[in-house]
Amino acid sequence: MEYVKEVFAQYNRQCIRVYQAYNSVIAKEAVALQTFGENFNINRMTWIKPSFLWLMYRSNWGTKKNQEYILALDIYQSKFNELLEKAVLTSPDSASYTGAQWEKAFDETTVYCQWDPDRNINGNAVNRAAIQIGLKGNTLRDFLDTGICRIEDFTPLVKKWNEQRKNGKLNTKDLPIEKIYPVKDKVIRKRLNMKL
Repeated sequence: MEYVKEVFAQYNRQCIRVYQAYNSVIAKEAVALQTFGENFNINRMTWIKPSFLWLMYRSNWGTKKNQEYILALDIYQSKFNELLEKAVLTSPDSASYTGAQWEKAFDETTVYCQWDPDRNINGNAVNRAAIQIGLKGNTLRDFLDTGICRIEDFTPLVKKWNEQRKNGKLNTKDLPIEKIYPVKDKVIRKRLNMKL
């Protein structure tokens, strides 16, 4: 199946929303500080995901261990665009790289891009891809210092929606509305294996 590779996200003129799942200690600290605090491991890679339903699939609606708290991060579009400019695919399936070129770029980057099948409310794959962006090192530090506009605890909503989902009463119109986020730069589109 050919997946549509576009960034589907909720966004406004200033920010784009991404999601992450954490344990209660990291999540509560992040909401209180409006950035990540001392319980967040800066030395590990962190992945941000614009697709709400992909994170619901990954965290089993916030029920997996250490993924019980769902955070919505509104990040500045300018910062998100910078991340796309630096991103390298986690596997060399892009037409713009030979194996050796990709290996060099992969070794040198601090931003990774992975495409996975996006999901519906029941976790079944749909015919579009969900982007995940992994950050580490100086890029992650910079992102924490200057990239985050707002952090919201989405956990109560996720619990409510999951109960409705399990009872067959979830109205998908209540969920975050995601549309194609414009990625117009042809160099980025080629490198991230998006259609030109």
